[in-house]
Amino acid sequence: MIGILDLNIGNIGSLSNSIYSSGYDFQIISNLKNTDHLSHLILPGVGNFGQAAKGLKKTGLIQEIKDFANSGRPLMGICLGMQLLLKDSEEGAGNNGLNLIPGKVVKIKNKPGFRVPHVGWNDVAFIKDHPVFDGIKQNRDFYFVHSYHVICDEKKDIAALTEYSDTISSIISRENIIGFQFHPEKSQINGIRIIENFCEWNGQC
Repeated sequence: MIGILDLNIGNIGSLSNSIYSSGYDFQIISNLKNTDHLSHLILPGVGNFGQAAKGLKKTGLIQEIKDFANSGRPLMGICLGMQLLLKDSEEGAGNNGLNLIPGKVVKIKNKPGFRVPHVGWNDVAFIKDHPVFDGIKQNRDFYFVHSYHVICDEKKDIAALTEYSDTISSIISRENIIGFQFHPEKSQINGIRIIENFCEWNGQC
């Protein structure tokens, strides 16, 4: 059973449809008090880091998500959900994230020829192997919508890079945790393959 955590920070319809069409059962949940039946957890989201982090703290979800991650079961963050895996962000300073992967979130640099937010298709270059990448060719295009990007403290946590105004860590991973800056559920066939691979993944690399 795939758990989708509904934080009221984005439309989760396309994500749930992608999981269902791939042949997997899912449950949309608002808390993690009873998660023994969940094999995987997805943390989606769009919007403001500070507001989302404040909401996680207010509802007690920070510790609940950490407990799930510590269980060894696979955890995926998408877009803002990926950014919340880190400690803090320039967007909404003073509200800490989950700190499951050491690092911070910074705004994309404004450079001529590059619009912020970064919206649209861009290629992703894998820099390490991961079971969730199985069957996906190098430098395929995925769909992005974001104004901020993550900077990991440790290079070993960076799984893929994308060039846009600067070198962006478009996928990060550590043990049973993986995060995508792009939206796999909106990235057609390659994105669906990522979702399928995640649902099959046992959390080990």
